[in-house]
Parts: sequence; structure tokens; C-alpha cells
Amino acid sequence: MNLHKTGFTIIDNVFTSEEVAAIIDTINRIDTSGPAFRKTSDLFAIRRFLKEVPAISSLVFNSRLRSVIDQLFGPDYFLVKSIYFDKPEQSNWFVAYHQDLTISVNEKKQVAGFEQWTVKNDQFAVQPPVALLENIFTIRIHLDDTDENNGALKIVPGSHRKGIYRPETIDWNKEQEVVCKVQSGGIMIMQPLLLHASNRTTNNNKRRVIHLEFSNQLLPGELQWAEYLPLNNFAATS
Repeated sequence: MNLHKTGFTIIDNVFTSEEVAAIIDTINRIDTSGPAFRKTSDLFAIRRFLKEVPAISSLVFNSRLRSVIDQLFGPDYFLVKSIYFDKPEQSNWFVAYHQDLTISVNEKKQVAGFEQWTVKNDQFAVQPPVALLENIFTIRIHLDDTDENNGALKIVPGSHRKGIYRPETIDWNKEQEVVCKVQSGGIMIMQPLLLHASNRTTNNNKRRVIHLEFSNQLLPGELQWAEYLPLNNFAATS
């Protein structure tokens, strides 16, 4: 398992079936009428997930996930983004190959090296210097078995080490595509510069994923992360 070399890794059985059921039950009981909730026929998403659903934190940060974070990232990492995605059984949602080039911040401030500003639902996003992106890790917690038939991520191993890598320049004679199959209760860890995509659902199975991003860097100037949550704020359940 060489996360830094390939840009991703998959770890099974981080959550038991009972823990997955408890997470799903908590999500099913929340009020989804607020602006942080995105609901369409193809996708249901909750932005700032840990803030919008505070009861979920103790379920998500169990002892096994905390151990993975400590071993692979180190003690100085903190959470900077949390999203819940639900790709329904009949979803036609697909995502073409891309890198995750933006971060979420609390407000717009002009700082050198931070560009391509956007705002959506009062959420500011900006493209930071590549060096900052290279130190971010994403953990995707899978609440359903996921394969190529219900939108599992497709990735290009090692593409995270090539800086800004435009999808239209991919040379498939040199690059390899890998489908990241993850079992319910497993996690996928990836770096944001890794080229990734996902297909439409074709097998009528759900794909529910909790997306968590971690960094060990405070932002320069007056910029602040939209979410900043030290991991010692969370008490693990097991």
C-alpha cells in the first residue's frame, strides 16, 4: 500500500455493518429542508456534513478510522471539508475525469497564489497553490458496496504527482485506468490531484459516500478554511 506513489488506497472493514446501519439511520432522521442540502432526482448531497449533522461525528470517527488517520497522515492533520453524497438507484449522475483543484474557505480574500474564485450557496471556493493541494488527503467512507455498476470511482494511478493535469491531455497509451471497488464499511483514501471520474448507475443499487478532506496547513493571510475541525474534538465510539 503506497498512498504517496499511487495517490490512493482502499481499506476494508473500517466500519462494521452495525456501525454503517447507525450512520444511515442518523442521516435518515435529519431535517433536509435547509440550504446545505442539495436534492435532485440524480443526487442528494449535504455540504458541511459534520456541522449540519453533529450527531454523526462520534459515529464516523471510530477507533479504526482514527488509527488509519494517525498512521497514514500524522497527528497534525485536521478536517477541512465534509460532504455526504447519495447517488440513488435510478441516478444518471456521472462525473468526467477531473482533479479536485479547489478548497472551501469562509470568505473571499485576495491572497497571492489563490485564484479562480467561485461562490455557490454561500460557500466560497478557490484554487490554491499546487503545494497546498499536494498535502490534502480525502477519505471516502462507503455505506454501500460500490463497483463499476453503481458509480465507483475510476482513477489514473500516479496522476497526482504531475501537478495540474488536464483531462483532455491524458494519453491512454501511457496511463492506466483503475476502478476502485469498495465494500460497505470500507474506505478509499485519495489525494485531490489524482485524476478521477465516475459512471452512471446501471444496477439499481445505491451509492452513499461520506467525503472527508484533511490538511495540516493553515491558510495564509486572512484566509480561513470554511471548516476547521481538529480531530481531538471527536470522541470515538469504539
